[in-house]
Amino acid sequence: MKILFLGDVVGIAGCSKLTKNLLSEIKSKNIDFVIANGENAASQGVGLTKEICKNFFNCGVNVITTGNHVWGQKEIMEYIEKEERLLRPKNLFEPAPGKGFNIYKTNDNIKIGVLNLMGNVFMKKCEDVFQASEKFLNENKLTEDYDILVVDFHGEITSEKNAIGHFFDGKATLVIGTHTHIPTNDARILNNGTAYQTDAGMCGDYDSVIGMNKENSLNRFLKKNSTKHFPAIGDATLSGVMVECNIETGLADNIQSYIYGNFSKIK
Repeated sequence: MKILFLGDVVGIAGCSKLTKNLLSEIKSKNIDFVIANGENAASQGVGLTKEICKNFFNCGVNVITTGNHVWGQKEIMEYIEKEERLLRPKNLFEPAPGKGFNIYKTNDNIKIGVLNLMGNVFMKKCEDVFQASEKFLNENKLTEDYDILVVDFHGEITSEKNAIGHFFDGKATLVIGTHTHIPTNDARILNNGTAYQTDAGMCGDYDSVIGMNKENSLNRFLKKNSTKHFPAIGDATLSGVMVECNIETGLADNIQSYIYGNFSKIK
């Protein structure tokens, strides 16, 4: 079984690239299940909307994860209560609308668990992610409660992401970092069989500053005239990882970085 995980979709450029190309990529690469982090997908680059979610689902995304900008568009608070394919970080302070974990059954009756977590360092306040993870693993077991487990860890720093990867090693199929929008060159399988990459990168215009208009971003750093951050609108690149999963063990047989678009030309 092959899973495609796509990093943070940013603005109109990222949404357009995904909706126009994902179905053909699914077909050409024999992908069975797609997860995308959509927390920056709105035109402003913050949050996502009901319409965006529906467009993602229609073009082949099975599950949408989020992060610290999940409530960036207020309409999503009502929608997330009804739409089980849309997740928010499980360790948000309760009560919070929606779910941080769910199990999805494929047409072949394979049960795929998707867990959305958020880091504690340099992020908005949420419950201790390691305590939340420990509690989760005490209550849920790979190959017993689900056949596959994918963990989206939305965090700022590499050390926290590394630690979560090792914490879930042998207990999840994939641990993938999101949030920093730059793909890291460390896709690998950890000692106990869990596929891991520190950050999936973004689905957006890479001729930018992490997806935001580069001229405006530079002006902000230089303390010149600037406005609030807004997304770059050039041709986008899809970025993430593809994982081949072993249904019998629940672990990963292979992981490789996934890049589709102009960004691949500078490699």
